[in-house]
Amino acid sequence: MSDAPPAPPTPSVSTAPAAVAPTWDDPARAEAFAAWLARVAPREGLRPGSLRIASADASFRRYLRLDAEDGATRIVMDAPPTHENCAPFVHVAGLMQAAGLNVPRVLDWDEPQGFMLLTDLGSRTMMEEIDRDRPENNRPRYSQAVDALLKWQQASRPGDLPPYDEALLRRELALFPDWYLAKHRGVAVEGALRETLDKTFDLIVARNLAAPQVYVHRDFMPRNLMASSDDTLGVLDFQDAVYGPASYDIASLMRDAFLTWDEEFVLDITVRYWERARKLGLMDFEDWHSDFGSFWRAVEWMGLQRHLKVAGIFARLTLRDGKPKYLADAPRFIAYIRHTAGRYRELTPLLKAIDQIEGTEAASAWAFGRV
Repeated sequence: MSDAPPAPPTPSVSTAPAAVAPTWDDPARAEAFAAWLARVAPREGLRPGSLRIASADASFRRYLRLDAEDGATRIVMDAPPTHENCAPFVHVAGLMQAAGLNVPRVLDWDEPQGFMLLTDLGSRTMMEEIDRDRPENNRPRYSQAVDALLKWQQASRPGDLPPYDEALLRRELALFPDWYLAKHRGVAVEGALRETLDKTFDLIVARNLAAPQVYVHRDFMPRNLMASSDDTLGVLDFQDAVYGPASYDIASLMRDAFLTWDEEFVLDITVRYWERARKLGLMDFEDWHSDFGSFWRAVEWMGLQRHLKVAGIFARLTLRDGKPKYLADAPRFIAYIRHTAGRYRELTPLLKAIDQIEGTEAASAWAFGRV
């Protein structure tokens, strides 16, 4: 998840009532859309009368669905250019398609108006197929997710995407004290707390900048993966992709924003990813190739950066943008933060600070994992 407001989770009818026609707050934009659709529909064999809402969520972007003469459906992205820049979406879609990933193809793009016609990857996400009670039943889908992730990482080249550099890492980390602590919890971030956070953030940034760099989706999780009947998953919400730590996307996949797995299943899938990644040469860094534990520590430190960031984002979405459903998932991220901080002595001050703020206590059962 980037530090921008998250895009709609998927262009899926499951996130909006079926067959609801879109409405327009701006008559001029409605007129521009009608003119664009009238131009595109004959060429692409579209049925304009079938237009309905597919999804809309936290960003200014929304997705519409309509039928085509060939019996398939298409997706329209409505992204007002005053608020949304679609160029990264088009660029990353091209990179992913070249890497062999199943992503929406851009059929038409009215760049000045912010209207885009895309192929439709379906209406069912991987998240909707998850069996939460029986983790082992989800291995096939997670294997498909790992397939897509490894293709994406193998295609990596420096210079294609913005760097996940120190400035970006720190800007994201700042969301936690600025929005979660100060604005949500009403905590004064100063004195000993400020010192603890500064030292912790320095450690997190140093650890993650040292990792090898690959293409990073930045929100690689089941809500952004589309299920299908074959052995591939469609990939969405990739417009904020960067070039950064190889540990990021697997951390994002297994420490999900909306789904929590037991450690056993997280390790199971992460080991399977690691085994395949090292055979492809993606683990040729320090002792990652020979020591899963070393790679796992890197995943945890990368995950910690993401957890702190997302807790801040969810607070911001609630307090600034009026979307309280996101903050309801914040306890999941606080639990992730405490879990990781409980493993490493360098993070003990962070754990104590979180426990004091949240009114929780450190679990002594995690002490065996400290290194």
